[in-house]
Amino acid sequence: MHLLKKGKKSLITMVFSRTGLITLLLLLQFGILMGLFAKFQQWIPHVYGLSAVLAGGMVIYLINSRLEPSAKLTWMVLVMVLPVFGTLFYLYAHLDLGHRMLKNRLSEIHQESRKQIPQAPEVMQTFREEHPQGASLSQYVRRSGCYPVYDNTEVHYFRSGEEKFQRLIYELEQAEKFIFLEYFIVEEGVMWGEVLSILAQKAREGLDVRIMYDGTCEFALLPKSYPVQLEALGIQCKVFSPVAPLVSTHYNYRDHRKIVVIDGHTAFTGGVNLADEYINLKERFGHWKDTALMLRGDAVQSFTLMFLQMWAIDQEKPEFRKFLSVRPRNPEYPSGYIMPYGDSPLDDERVGECVYMDLLNRAQRYVHIMTPYLIIGSEMENALCFAAKRGVDVRLILPGIPDKKIPYTLAKTHFSTLIRAGVKIYLYTPGFIHAKSFVCDDVEAVVGTINLDYRSLYHHFECAVYLYKADAIEQIENDFRETLGKCSRVTRETIRQEPKLIRAAGYLLKILAPLL
Repeated sequence: MHLLKKGKKSLITMVFSRTGLITLLLLLQFGILMGLFAKFQQWIPHVYGLSAVLAGGMVIYLINSRLEPSAKLTWMVLVMVLPVFGTLFYLYAHLDLGHRMLKNRLSEIHQESRKQIPQAPEVMQTFREEHPQGASLSQYVRRSGCYPVYDNTEVHYFRSGEEKFQRLIYELEQAEKFIFLEYFIVEEGVMWGEVLSILAQKAREGLDVRIMYDGTCEFALLPKSYPVQLEALGIQCKVFSPVAPLVSTHYNYRDHRKIVVIDGHTAFTGGVNLADEYINLKERFGHWKDTALMLRGDAVQSFTLMFLQMWAIDQEKPEFRKFLSVRPRNPEYPSGYIMPYGDSPLDDERVGECVYMDLLNRAQRYVHIMTPYLIIGSEMENALCFAAKRGVDVRLILPGIPDKKIPYTLAKTHFSTLIRAGVKIYLYTPGFIHAKSFVCDDVEAVVGTINLDYRSLYHHFECAVYLYKADAIEQIENDFRETLGKCSRVTRETIRQEPKLIRAAGYLLKILAPLL
């Protein structure tokens, strides 16, 4: 099923489209802001001493702020080079002017939902007895929201977008009560077309069908009228943070999550969006390697809650009880302990990064990682290096064919430091790695939407699943090793062979990495 007419857009059509007009208006506003900043830069600091005092005061403030160390350094460089511009730009970016209402509303929702899914005491007791360090990690995660640990859950691991898509279609066809979808990217094509056909049929049968996608889709992939077209099919639709012709820090926070919940008993998550490149029907950067999970059982409740929290942003009364009162079916093959969790950029907790670093700091034998990006701060870099220096086998698989040149150039700036510490880095030669997974010592793993870059770790809404002694962990490790066989290893020699201009560009861009 397709709702949009295909056809090439002329230059005039693109310029006068909603996307073109928004782009022009944003550029106009940005130009005005830059002009104002330039005027302040020219007239306010008449005396060099005033500029120096301003820069010094901002540096002291930044040193004592709660920013990540690399972000502090970036802002300090900007403030010292351009004191007035840097100060005004920092205030603009950090005073919550564009997202204060969203932050307050999400805080209310999380407070209201904090006790919606109680932690089963018997599950936590046995988990703490078996894995005290994991229990401590779960205690930290629960500080940021309602994320219990479950034991009555079955986990299926998918090694590719194709595997996930095939199973997703089957599970959607079995739906009887409701279907919730939340995605970062939705693009018309074969994948979304097949999903949409099922959703429309289920809506006609009377099921509660809802989808939420990120507002950047409106900017590049879907028209503003698309929700209306979906509503005409009986599908409820919301757009998270639609892009409007107004310069705002609100747009910095995107909904990067990928969630499907079916009847409260089955859930999907992982790196796979609803577009054809994720199932290799459209080639963009060679072969697209991705991963996903399907959960059956009690842990699905956490994904139901995560979806309803985002859905309730513009609702007066959330619908938690209505859907959480539906008890999940008992899974056929439950194993291990499962903890789905979310990460919000607006709650001052770096949950995604802290979970990753906790695995690195506790690992005894190995930590194997797949990630599309490697734009990290000093804390994560130190955690990777420290684990390797302790004798842990730390291996990272990154794309051999990148989707974005600037992030790829920035990733390379970390290679020398990591390799010197003993970290092994590999590039997936057939194409692009989009998987986000950590697997540790055959007993722990994380699979979800969280990349090793600033945007995922600090600026996006994300989700993931922590696993302990689940049967799927063996499959995750086997997939890593199989993927490793298709990779080339990065060495000091290959780094030296990089063009000097690319290396220099990376080091210059690294100063601005936290702002990208």
